Amino acid sequence: MKKTLIGAATAAVVAAGTFGAVAANASAPAAETKAAVTADVSSRSLQQSTHLTIDAATRAAQAALDAAEQENQRVTVAVVDRNGHTIVTLRGDGAGPQSYESAQKKAYTAVSWNAATSELVKRLEQAPNLKDIPGTLFLGGGVPVQAKGAPVAGIGVAGAPSGELDEKFAQAGAAALGR
Repeated sequence: MKKTLIGAATAAVVAAGTFGAVAANASAPAAETKAAVTADVSSRSLQQSTHLTIDAATRAAQAALDAAEQENQRVTVAVVDRNGHTIVTLRGDGAGPQSYESAQKKAYTAVSWNAATSELVKRLEQAPNLKDIPGTLFLGGGVPVQAKGAPVAGIGVAGAPSGELDEKFAQAGAAALGR
């Protein structure tokens, strides 16, 4: 019986202490909180990176979609940033349901290896396990977007009858960024 009472009392003290700490932190002035998260980082610890704006990504996606529509192809276009996160996806009228995910995966694959996915398909002969990496798709239709030789985005197109056509449309999207 004593052990049960001591255990309950200890739990109550811990709970009260936790509540008190939360209450104390919740009432702390904003200036003190801000000072706690501020850090002075040396310039050697920083690296600047380049990213596409939403306007540029949308322009590229629309150019790829327009190129596909001119050839009566129903596709989906995805543009991802350097980290593989989707910036914009445009699903054309009549594009198949599988094309949405495929376009994103092609764009992710292209930016991850800074190479067109049609070229990466050829690398599978030497390294077949590449295709097992989650989120990737080794089919033609993805191209990287570069700035000073480094990948800053990927454009993926899916839904045309061949990877060659998908890649042609993705290249039209990339070319729109240079205009």
